Amino acid sequence: MDEFFFKPILASIIYSVLGFIILLMCYFIIEKITPEKSWKEIVENKNTALAIVLGAFILGISFIIGMAIHG
Repeated sequence: MDEFFFKPILASIIYSVLGFIILLMCYFIIEKITPEKSWKEIVENKNTALAIVLGAFILGISFIIGMAIHG
């Protein structure tokens, strides 16, 4: 019974960490592709449009990763 109980929990933790790592990799790739540093532009110059686009990018990539892991 213990093995049956812990197996889905362990799988959820592993897939969550894997999804987070993939999301960070995608963010750093986008950060390298764009000419300016997005975080600096959002924080120092208060660029709301860039913050919205970056938030939408993160949500989109998160949904894609979640659906790919979930099946």
